[in-house]
Amino acid sequence: MVFHGNGADVRADLDFGAIRRVLVVDDSRLQRRILVGSLRKWGFEVVEADCGETAMELCRADPPDLVLSDWVMPGMSGLEFCQAFRRLEANDYAYFILLTAKSEKNEIAQGLDAGADDFLVKPLGADELRARISAGARILNMQRELSEKNRIIESALDELKIAHDAIDKDLMQARKIQESLVPELSRSFGKSRVSLLLKPCGHIGGDLVGMFAPSDNRLGFYSIDVSGHGITSAMMTARLGGYLSSTYFDQNVAMQRRFDRFYALLPPEEVAAMLNARLLADTGIDEYFTMVYATIDLRNGHLKMVQAGHPHPLLMRRDGQTEFLGEGGIPIGLLPGVSYQQVETYLQPGDRLLLYSDGFTECRLTNGEMLESEGLVRLVRDCGPDRGGPEFLDDLYWRLTQAMSPEHGLDDDLSAVFFEYEGN
Repeated sequence: MVFHGNGADVRADLDFGAIRRVLVVDDSRLQRRILVGSLRKWGFEVVEADCGETAMELCRADPPDLVLSDWVMPGMSGLEFCQAFRRLEANDYAYFILLTAKSEKNEIAQGLDAGADDFLVKPLGADELRARISAGARILNMQRELSEKNRIIESALDELKIAHDAIDKDLMQARKIQESLVPELSRSFGKSRVSLLLKPCGHIGGDLVGMFAPSDNRLGFYSIDVSGHGITSAMMTARLGGYLSSTYFDQNVAMQRRFDRFYALLPPEEVAAMLNARLLADTGIDEYFTMVYATIDLRNGHLKMVQAGHPHPLLMRRDGQTEFLGEGGIPIGLLPGVSYQQVETYLQPGDRLLLYSDGFTECRLTNGEMLESEGLVRLVRDCGPDRGGPEFLDDLYWRLTQAMSPEHGLDDDLSAVFFEYEGN
């Protein structure tokens, strides 16, 4: 092997980046000596082997960053050595240059297929060798920088997964706490019955439904939808669940203790105004909520209701006629000093009332349109007059999921209160 150019003129302080350890494989001792001498002048740590078998043992023990291997050698050829070298498991990629007198295109293609990165045709020139090594160093630098970035990304993803799992676990626990706000999904009050549906679109949601009865003849029930989704909305529902507790009447803002003997239901418009004042008095809270809150005298079916920005309740008369109640109203927590209007009507035995969140009417259907109020009436009628209680709500929810667009899916919380009045 002959070097063209003066290798001694090349500076020994050149920075070849990722290439530190070089393996020279050649059956000619003289050619190895020439190559090793130049490489060491350029600052490399050099090991050498006189055949492919010995080179493989060195690579298994301590893989090099760069391999310079002759093509034609007794025993294992340079091509076979390259193939065996590429089969080794290694943490980092190594650059492989074949030294050959071959320059035919088909032979070069054969070497590339075997795993070689570059070729040097004999006789070698020192400047060309150094340039090819520099090119290899640039590739290895980029490859190792990419590997390091991938390692950092994988580490970050592992940390994110741990954090996600922790958050997911907390959210699952939060869902149990939120479900505890609705301890009963169905309850009978004499012949009448209230059934509840609560389907958050995520682990937790911003909808809340509930009922409470301070006496055998008086009943209150509500449907609430807090603005937004997720943790903040869920925290607000937890707070509202305390304000409208079905267990601790002394904490329920919709009730008032009378004569230290019993609790009475306050008028719905007073309850809405009180909640509005409380929410606006809390600094740092940007959320608001819509609500329908209703009370009924089970003895005569006298229904009193307040609507605060919530969808219009659907009244289903026993003769099959339907009508929407209410005039809209202002959501709670938006404006101070809002006056809420009470709506009154009478229910007859066999009448049913449905309170629902806008997750129903704003649900996207397969045709791309929203369900809207008319669509809700169709779904309700499809459920049939014979279905009642939780069975009715389950059927209503199932029919909605069958009609909704798979592309959008359930993108909002769903909740409903179904009241069946059967007289006293």
